[in-house]
Amino acid sequence: MNRIFSFFVALVLSLSATASSAEVKIQEVTSEGGITAWLVQENSIPFVALEIWFQGGASLDVPEKRGAINLMTALLEEGAADMDARAFAAARDSLAATIRFDVSDDSLQVSSRFLTENRDEALALLKTALTQPRFDQAAIDRVRKQVLSSIASEAQDPNSIAGNTFSALAHGDHPYATSSDGTAETVTALTRDDLLEAKARAMARDRVFVGVAGDISADELRPLLDELLGDLPAEGAPMPDAAPFNLSGGVTVVPFDVPQSVALFGHRGIEQDDEDFFAAFLLNTVLGANGFQSRLMSEVREKRGLTYGIGSFLVPKDHIPLYLGQVASANDRIAEAIEVTKSEWAKLAENGVTEDELTRAKTYLTGSYPLRFDGNGTIANIMVGMQLSDLPIDYIPTRNDQINAVTLDDVNRVARELLRPDDLHFVVVGQPVGLETTN
Repeated sequence: MNRIFSFFVALVLSLSATASSAEVKIQEVTSEGGITAWLVQENSIPFVALEIWFQGGASLDVPEKRGAINLMTALLEEGAADMDARAFAAARDSLAATIRFDVSDDSLQVSSRFLTENRDEALALLKTALTQPRFDQAAIDRVRKQVLSSIASEAQDPNSIAGNTFSALAHGDHPYATSSDGTAETVTALTRDDLLEAKARAMARDRVFVGVAGDISADELRPLLDELLGDLPAEGAPMPDAAPFNLSGGVTVVPFDVPQSVALFGHRGIEQDDEDFFAAFLLNTVLGANGFQSRLMSEVREKRGLTYGIGSFLVPKDHIPLYLGQVASANDRIAEAIEVTKSEWAKLAENGVTEDELTRAKTYLTGSYPLRFDGNGTIANIMVGMQLSDLPIDYIPTRNDQINAVTLDDVNRVARELLRPDDLHFVVVGQPVGLETTN
């Protein structure tokens, strides 16, 4: 589950980083078949990056077959049409192309990179993987063992235990409540027919988003979209309902024999399309997302030495927005780390940020980003993220202006509304001294 949270954190950060590249020109391209892509044409290098994301992802699993979409996704590059796994890999490598598949709670991601001279062959190979996967029993058995090994490993990892426990307590019967990997029981029972059903549920034209960057024109791309994706099912499974949040303020302790405890904590967050999201983004930068400049890092690590690291992050998932944080500390100090965290949450809610803190947060978010927007692959990835988040096509050149337009009053009003220290729930995995489950 922490992998999923990390995915959303990376997505939000990558969207933030786009602002420094306002000169990038995005074209909207729609095929005759109605498939839309966002394109940045860049002909200086004979190379194309393609991102195809299907909204819904692992949350579309049939409940009693949890893990089917994850296993199916892992098998998409394990052979297609008349090629077994080895032949498919050889064909891909002979084209100097990359084809990768991944899945999270809210999307199934297809990434491909290829040279212009090999474009037609690379796309034909990708289409074969998308439309004619083999799902050979030998490959199913081999990849299933890998997934089962991962599930067993996560059962011994404190961070995974914390994430899975938090999700189970928070989200009830919603797909978010369980790991997208599934359980040993559900994964062991999956059949080839289950994988074919999972593919039809998750990979359809009514939920596809495409980002393309590199040496290709709109006129060249338009027919390729229909050729590549036109044979997929028109519709997939219905999207899940909104996820509940069943946690109130308190602590849940999961006993685990480790020298330090890890804690995942949070409450409801804010939707990314909320008009106050930028104010919340700035607020969180001050609270816990700006490394050593953040209040949580200053108070919990620098002043008290309670942890090596602590952070907070907005997680605007498709079916519920969350506001989360993570911290690890020695078993005999985790209780103090939690109290300081709650105190800082409350102070910021009551007193807000200072003008200086807001200025520094704006400077960081508008000019001091990681160099993520640095190539065709990153550009294509960011464009798909923008589409999934329902951001406008002119988001890149306008984003910094929206950040700078946020006032101190805006941030402090949002602090009072968003930060709810009494609602913070801490899931603590370890042998914490002085902490017990409170509800």
